[in-house]
Amino acid sequence: MVYSDSLPSNQSQESCVLPDATVENQLFGWYYMVVFVLALSGNSLALWIFSHQRGVSSPANVFLIHLAVADLSYVVILPLRGIYHFTGGHWPFGEVPCRVVGFLFYVNMYASLYFLACVAGDRYLAVVHAVRSLKVRQGRYAHIISFSLWLLVTISMAPLLVTHQTAQVDNTTMCLQLYREKASRNALISLTVAFTPPFLATLSFYLLIIYSLHRGSRLEPALKLRALRTIGLVMLIYVVCFLPYHMSRATFILGYNHPGVSCQTRQGLSLANRLTSSLTCLNGAMDPLVYLFGAEKFRGTLRRLFCKDKGGMSAATSGELKGTHESSISAKSEF
Repeated sequence: MVYSDSLPSNQSQESCVLPDATVENQLFGWYYMVVFVLALSGNSLALWIFSHQRGVSSPANVFLIHLAVADLSYVVILPLRGIYHFTGGHWPFGEVPCRVVGFLFYVNMYASLYFLACVAGDRYLAVVHAVRSLKVRQGRYAHIISFSLWLLVTISMAPLLVTHQTAQVDNTTMCLQLYREKASRNALISLTVAFTPPFLATLSFYLLIIYSLHRGSRLEPALKLRALRTIGLVMLIYVVCFLPYHMSRATFILGYNHPGVSCQTRQGLSLANRLTSSLTCLNGAMDPLVYLFGAEKFRGTLRRLFCKDKGGMSAATSGELKGTHESSISAKSEF
């Protein structure tokens, strides 16, 4: 899953760039700032709630905590993207920050994908193999899996830190790392390896859960509906945030440097690459909805936090946050 590109020719990169678009830059800039505020507040609140839960953490909660960390690690770079557009596509921060921003973008995007797949796998075990999976579905195993995934993704994206990522175009410094405005066939392989496994795993697990629920499950009807809503939300995140980008990115890699492609087409590919890349940022704002629908104790704590009764708020930080081993291994606690 090593992600590495080589710089394209000067002709394709410098003589055919997107024309000046002040309105587009302003829209991109404010978009990133709004997503930054929403994602930062939602994931910070989620981490606070998860960190104050007592007792044994369920595997799902462990994966959700790591998912929130991945989202927060990514959204902190969104203001830099906003500044890049507010300055008309000029990168004032230098070479190293450009590399780091791109590195954090890909590390945390693909970490999010794999943690969503882990949540799907855990819920599959909780619903379809509730009894047989009791010994496997332990918080410590979930932590081992999570740290292993962090290590795998970080090592795979490390080449992004050692390749030159800025370019001078008409006295303007471009940060190519922000939108991967490079077109290498090697990147297509990396793109496929990084995205396809977690996507297929998540899709397969949720289809098996849906099949199990319709075939006949011991879950209450209300819990079945909640489970289906959670599944629908996660797949919506894939369809809105991740699938368009990876399809657009593959098209960009295959078509940008093709000799028969016109400059206008290259500009269209670049714009589509930027638009779909910006959609991936919505993942950070939408993931808190996964916590809301997918973790019963999270919902209960959130209700109490926003309760006007101070006694309710007190309970939210004490009794409601206590977890038992039984609740952590039950299918009900996962939905």
